[in-house]
Amino acid sequence: MHRKKTNDAGYGNASEYSISTVSRKVDLSQKTIRQYEKMGLVKPRREPRTNNRIYSDFDIAQILQISHLIHNEGFTLPCLKRLVQLAPCWNVFNCDAKEDCSAYKVPYKPCYETRQKVETRCDDSCDHCVIYVNRSKNHTKVLESPIPKKR
Repeated sequence: MHRKKTNDAGYGNASEYSISTVSRKVDLSQKTIRQYEKMGLVKPRREPRTNNRIYSDFDIAQILQISHLIHNEGFTLPCLKRLVQLAPCWNVFNCDAKEDCSAYKVPYKPCYETRQKVETRCDDSCDHCVIYVNRSKNHTKVLESPIPKKR
């Protein structure tokens, strides 16, 4: 990791960006990026003193893929949120190196569980990955609604 350089946002790491920089890089409004965050589809770090959002290259890659799935593949935000609860990370993010990843070799387990035992090809920590952030605590069937039925 490059810790010495600073970027245009002035953060200490060359791979850390402000929301305005990310907005320009991904060609989305800051409001849309915040909406993705509110839905749990991206989880940027926070600057401890100011609480400003700090995005990494990993966050940007996730935002780009989420945007692609919404704008090019026709997913809605709620549908996408459900998808990341059910599908493996290498499938959601169209991973180029999936054959070399231990998470791909154990497809019946979520990547974050595999990563507890062996390394994966992921570039960042699990707690900032949309798959981990949206992991389903109660495992429902694919065609079952995650919302409890009223009686």
